[in-house]
Amino acid sequence: MSTRLNPYLGFRDTAKEAMTYYQSVFGGELALSTFRDFSASEDESELDKIMHGMLTTDSGMVLMATDTPNSMDYRPGNTFSISLSGEDEAELRGYWERLSGDGTVTVPLEVAPWGDRFGMCTDKFGVAWLINIAGEPQQ
Repeated sequence: MSTRLNPYLGFRDTAKEAMTYYQSVFGGELALSTFRDFSASEDESELDKIMHGMLTTDSGMVLMATDTPNSMDYRPGNTFSISLSGEDEAELRGYWERLSGDGTVTVPLEVAPWGDRFGMCTDKFGVAWLINIAGEPQQ
């Protein structure tokens, strides 16, 4: 098996809602495990929160998430983005519409200087997404 890079998102109390939302965007199989499932917290308020969530899509994308425990620092920020790129315009445009629909568009999905369609948005959970749809190859 080759090495893969998988985004792992941290939330505060909304990992289940976020991962269910991402499943509605990308499809695939969602596995969720709580802190209770693994006896991983002594804090009663955390037992039903998500310790590990993993969404695996039919196309092989993997997105993981957790509810950051109360004892750990949690500072949402703008230091990362998730980028989706490819040639399937219908698929990528569908992702764009669902992710940006309840979110904020920061760069409209339109033809970029490099010839591809490109857009940036932040979804309703505060996660930044970059979508790049390959254009016609330059001659």
